[in-house]
Amino acid sequence: MNPPGVYASPDDVEMAFYEAIARGDAEQIGRLWAEDEETLCVHPTGVRLSGVLAIRESWQSIFATTQIRVQVEGVAHWQGSVLAIHHLTETLFVGDDPSPHGPLHVTHIYTRGAHGWRLVCRHASAADDGQQTLADSVAHTLH
Repeated sequence: MNPPGVYASPDDVEMAFYEAIARGDAEQIGRLWAEDEETLCVHPTGVRLSGVLAIRESWQSIFATTQIRVQVEGVAHWQGSVLAIHHLTETLFVGDDPSPHGPLHVTHIYTRGAHGWRLVCRHASAADDGQQTLADSVAHTLH
């Protein structure tokens, strides 16, 4: 068993991240990030935040006015020895409203360091799957 706050895999960090969102726990979200001034979080609104303090404060602000429930679907995962990238689709449910918001395309980047795996980047943006359908229908020439 790993000590609290030591994550053996990127999947463990990701699970803790979504559990913290479900609880509205910005402090826990802050503890999931690498302690590096270059950490980055881009919210779906386009707001880009650098550093753990700014990221934690943004989640505190979100949770102060909103309860969020997230349905997550994994799209693609890549993992090396010290870096992992997860691409996900999120559907948000805000407060008591039963209608879904999204979907969002989300990319999480994790790094492994002395204290296990940590989140170094989260980028979330509104999905425009209509454009993807169009792109998929166009023939591609490989060179």
